[in-house]
Amino acid sequence: MTEVVLPNDANPLGFLLGGRLLHLMDIAAAIAAHRHSNSYTVTASVDYVDFRNPIAIGDLVILKSSVNRVFKTSMEVGVKVFSEHYITGERKHTSSAYLTFVAVDDDRRPKQIIPVIPETADDRRRYREAAARRRIRLAHRYKRRKR
Repeated sequence: MTEVVLPNDANPLGFLLGGRLLHLMDIAAAIAAHRHSNSYTVTASVDYVDFRNPIAIGDLVILKSSVNRVFKTSMEVGVKVFSEHYITGERKHTSSAYLTFVAVDDDRRPKQIIPVIPETADDRRRYREAAARRRIRLAHRYKRRKR
């Protein structure tokens, strides 16, 4: 997904607002989740997000998303964000995050999703690492509920 940063998306310093970037990341991830599950999906969680480099007005924002792993009704989607200078084409990695989506049916109940079949070495790595991240997410979620 590609967007251009316009003045209405920027802070007073001329850089893309963090909330606007999170919005774009959520959309890019939702599209990947929807296309994989062929159903409505809802955002369940967003992992830690770093803002490594600012994205200036006029720059392009390039978002790459992929479904890393399906668990049953949920899936992890990775999003990597780059900025690209509109004239020079210089590209910088600006952010990355993992988002969890749940597929839902017409009654908005969780729906089982077809699994991801990793094909490349990179796919297999992302698939493996997604399971470890899920264990951490669930441990944090249930640790908070016990208090």
